[in-house]
Amino acid sequence: MKHTILRQLTTLLLITTAALNAEVPIKKLAPVLQPYVDSKTLAGAVVLVADPDKVLDVEAVGFEDVAAKKPMQTNSMFWIASQSKPITAAAFMILVDEGKVSVDDPVEKYLPEFKGQRVNLSSDPKKPELVAPRHPILVREVLSHTSGLDFKSPMEAPTLDLKPLAERVSSYAKMALLFQPGSKSKYSNAGINIAGRIIEVVSGMKYETFLAERLFKPLGMNDTTFWPNQEQQARLAKSYKPNATKDGLEELPVGQLLYPLDSSERFPMPAGGLFSTANDLSLFYRMMANGGTFNGVRILSEKAVQTATSDQSGEAKSNYGFGFGTDGKSFTHGGAYGTNSRYDRENKLVTVFLVQHAGWSGDGKNILPTFQKAATAAFGLKGKASAPTLNIGINSAPASVLKPKETK
Repeated sequence: MKHTILRQLTTLLLITTAALNAEVPIKKLAPVLQPYVDSKTLAGAVVLVADPDKVLDVEAVGFEDVAAKKPMQTNSMFWIASQSKPITAAAFMILVDEGKVSVDDPVEKYLPEFKGQRVNLSSDPKKPELVAPRHPILVREVLSHTSGLDFKSPMEAPTLDLKPLAERVSSYAKMALLFQPGSKSKYSNAGINIAGRIIEVVSGMKYETFLAERLFKPLGMNDTTFWPNQEQQARLAKSYKPNATKDGLEELPVGQLLYPLDSSERFPMPAGGLFSTANDLSLFYRMMANGGTFNGVRILSEKAVQTATSDQSGEAKSNYGFGFGTDGKSFTHGGAYGTNSRYDRENKLVTVFLVQHAGWSGDGKNILPTFQKAATAAFGLKGKASAPTLNIGINSAPASVLKPKETK
């Protein structure tokens, strides 16, 4: 009898020990976001934390579709909007590495239609005062939002994806610059779209093909696309905004895009057209965090990564690299519907925050900082939150990396 009880206790101890040692994921991040779901401030989110070598945690909270009560999944798809900008810039730096283009060249070297562009010194739209620029806009200026170009051209309406890239870029050449190139900063889709067009001209490939062949395939970013297919659209999180009384949410389509999203009548937007997942974005940021390599394959040189992720805004002093916001301690970018990705150099952490929200109500602005603080506390080397993140989107005004702004 004693031996039987002893064997049972031993078995129970072994089972308990095995259970304690099992790799059972413990939710560390979803619980801090759940109150925002409960208060109907947030429909749902996917959050991911990684170091340069591996994913440390990925969690989903809330709903892909609130009305249908369809739970958010860790592989849910999102329109990442202006998070496309650093991806375009990284693709461009591949050509810099290959010596096929220089960031110090004038844009007109690759796109002759930009010869003779003028600066408008007048603030009165009825009385323009056009003068020659001190120098033609440079490649580095279109990559760092210091070219003087406006956000978009009049032809990019009612949505941003109606015209071929070459046509849109040619329309920018007909626009007067808002200030002398390099002297100030203005957040500009036009600049990043120009970089995408130069990729086409220099590589001899369509912009979207270059991205697929030189970035997405080597990194395994299989869910990153301008045209989500039917299976991917079934995983696409619906978009929301605060309702009229600010006590809940209402669904809305993405107004900047033409539907259906897999239509052949849509064209790629280097500055803001991509759809992706948390895992795919982590692959891109891990490559950048590793100095341009991933799984032993070099995508970018260390110099290219360092250049793109350090302040290149010069006289403007706006904390922009090439396609990235940066404060020296981190590099990052956000999207119009609230998405954000960042690499925190001090804590060696990639954080990916995916939501689909056009503006926040109440304490909604606290959701991203709350996630980042929780991620750093749980996984960071320092165990404490680092600097807040630039959270700019496709319709946002210029913002410092240290002062997040609400997307419009």
